[in-house]
Amino acid sequence: MPQLAWNQIRPAPVVLVSGTEGFLADRAIRSLRDALKTADPSLEISDVSASDYAPGELVTLASPSLFDEPRLIRVDAVEKCTDAFLTEMIEYLSAPAEGTVVVLRHAGGVRGKKLLDTIRSGTGGAVEVVCTELKKDAEKYEFAQAEFAGAGRKITAGALRAITSAFSDDLAELAAACQQLISDAAEQITEATVDKYYSGRVETNAFQVADAAIAGRHGEALITMRHALASGADPVPMVAAFASKIRTMAKVAGARGGSGQLAQQFGLAPWQVDRAKRDLQGWTEDGLGRCIEVLAETDANVKGGGRDPVFSLERMIRIVSARGRG
Repeated sequence: MPQLAWNQIRPAPVVLVSGTEGFLADRAIRSLRDALKTADPSLEISDVSASDYAPGELVTLASPSLFDEPRLIRVDAVEKCTDAFLTEMIEYLSAPAEGTVVVLRHAGGVRGKKLLDTIRSGTGGAVEVVCTELKKDAEKYEFAQAEFAGAGRKITAGALRAITSAFSDDLAELAAACQQLISDAAEQITEATVDKYYSGRVETNAFQVADAAIAGRHGEALITMRHALASGADPVPMVAAFASKIRTMAKVAGARGGSGQLAQQFGLAPWQVDRAKRDLQGWTEDGLGRCIEVLAETDANVKGGGRDPVFSLERMIRIVSARGRG
């Protein structure tokens, strides 16, 4: 049976939306609803919870109405479905109702496996939309990139990196931030635009500190670090930003191949490889090794192992700014 990405969802008698990423699943289902509604404004929409399903509910909702309007039946919590739903849905697959789209949301787990196997065998003309969690930075960057491309808006690579870093922990927040920039920002969106809207985000400030230190701009890194701490930033994610960048540099150092090839090899985006190559200018393997050791020490200190987290940060920044020679 066809397996589609979340943004490739299309009508079918039965649409299985699987995977753990709830935000992408919700967006995919909403997109399908909008498409069906645009095609026929008389669309009837019904919602069913598979976890407290009443026997006969599916057949009743799928039965033709007086005016034969198209129907969309959204079924949630299939991973917690009752035995009655499991039995009736498998029976329904053998003869889906004409003019009806049944969307099944399964968030993972073994419950309902027999139903999933039946759907995936091709029974009932179903399609599956897979919504897996975006864990890698490269995946989140590509998601944000697609948000701006879909809206026809121009954004610089640096701005994309900044917005992705600022909201890397929550895909819904990242999408909302992208949409705000698309709606409010004029012309091309740059790093300055992102900083104007989201300068208070800890992650953005942390990467600004790391960028300055890795480039050897010790004074700028210290000033930015102190400003971030005064604005409420926590030392822990600041160290994490340094670790993320140094780790990427260590992966790329000495590796041979084009940006695309190395990106695939290391699970990065091509822009991350290009940035790491630029950041590596002036660095040595010994310097990288020294900084990795200092990062580990600093991480332990800011998490309670040291008496002065700020002193630990300043020491780390000094050594990184000196490319491990401090």
